[in-house]
Amino acid sequence: MEHVLQDLIAALRGSGVRISVSESIDAMNALRLMGYDNRQILKTSLSATLAKSRHDKALFDSCFDRFYSLDDFIDPETNSCSTPDSEPAKEDSPLTWMLLSGDNTGLSLSMREAAREADISSIWFFTQKSLYIQRILQGMGQEDLNQDIQRLSREHDRPSQQKVHALKKAKTLLFENVRNFVEQQFSLFAGSATEKILERYLRDIRLSNLEQQDFQRIHVIIKKMVKRLNSLHSRRRKTSKRGALDLKKTLRENVAYQGLIFSPQWKAKKINRPDLMVLCDVSRSVQTVARFMLLFLYGLNEEVAKIRSFIFCSNLVEVSHIFEEYPVEEALVRLQRGVGLGIFLGRTDYGQSLLDFKEKWLDVVSNKTTVLILGDARNNYGNPQTDILNLIHESNKKLIWLNPESPSFWGIGDSEMKRYLPYCSFARECSTVNHLERVVDSLLQT
Repeated sequence: MEHVLQDLIAALRGSGVRISVSESIDAMNALRLMGYDNRQILKTSLSATLAKSRHDKALFDSCFDRFYSLDDFIDPETNSCSTPDSEPAKEDSPLTWMLLSGDNTGLSLSMREAAREADISSIWFFTQKSLYIQRILQGMGQEDLNQDIQRLSREHDRPSQQKVHALKKAKTLLFENVRNFVEQQFSLFAGSATEKILERYLRDIRLSNLEQQDFQRIHVIIKKMVKRLNSLHSRRRKTSKRGALDLKKTLRENVAYQGLIFSPQWKAKKINRPDLMVLCDVSRSVQTVARFMLLFLYGLNEEVAKIRSFIFCSNLVEVSHIFEEYPVEEALVRLQRGVGLGIFLGRTDYGQSLLDFKEKWLDVVSNKTTVLILGDARNNYGNPQTDILNLIHESNKKLIWLNPESPSFWGIGDSEMKRYLPYCSFARECSTVNHLERVVDSLLQT
């Protein structure tokens, strides 16, 4: 019965309950102790091991009830297809026997076994419903049933014709039950698959093409990414405090102990937090990408990165204090409105924005600072001030430019991207969530 529990866990995950491997093992041990005899005891035991919060318990209760009430066939007493003249014979197939005798328990078990052999828990798309219905019917013995109907149809006596009529009616009821079963299984197992497909789609779609209703989903996806990066790079810093074994120093240090290693020596490698200055273009063409870039960066906790943020359009202003005073999502809304920040949301002017940076903040850029610019470099044919970008490049550790446009559009029209490229440590297209994750991950590694 372990495969039944595995299917239940898959259904719970599809419903949104997060279950780890260790929790699955705990559920298996609880199952061995409690058994399947009492449904309520089984439900309580599995709930205690698999559901961790009130929300999870509500999802568990709903999923458990649906999972264990999927294969209820129509009551044979009110929908029996057998008559005194249509009793099963020795030459009839097992499926024919069960249908004519109204053996719903046997039909239910047969359907469950056929569904398991067809791997019903792998159903992902609604277009697969018909495929799984046919696989289950075939697994239950539909071909043998059809052969019985054809054989009896060739016999012209009254009992045989009544039996054919009963089997055709039973076949229709069987199809309806299997169809209902597959639809309910689809609702159980396809939920997580649908979410995964949608998440994969949203990770690869250009952020400038997102609809407003997708913003909340993107926020959830970014939070997952940020949590992974926080965990990954925090762990790297903890292990770096000890470092890798320095074999030569260890051997020299332990010569007095005749080769026994009493005092191992480590290669200490200190990984500092990145010191970031982020300049984001918030003009209409880049606004959405800038929003999610800042959401991504400020999701990283203080131990992973130190960030000073600036936004620009017709001029440039620092907005680090906004993120200090408000939660990230509220701060993003305030930046989008631009009220009280001193920013002019007119024609994009990269040259003026670089002049503002030179006058007020260039002196705080050091060889430990990474400057990250997010923008399409479209300057409305103004002075690009490339000499100032060169000053920033010479003063900092690394200058990174992220452009939401494809490289094939760089330098076309009013784009100054090719004039800025010589002063960048590297430049990348950054138009999707996957692009953001890769850039931030590589930035934290260095």
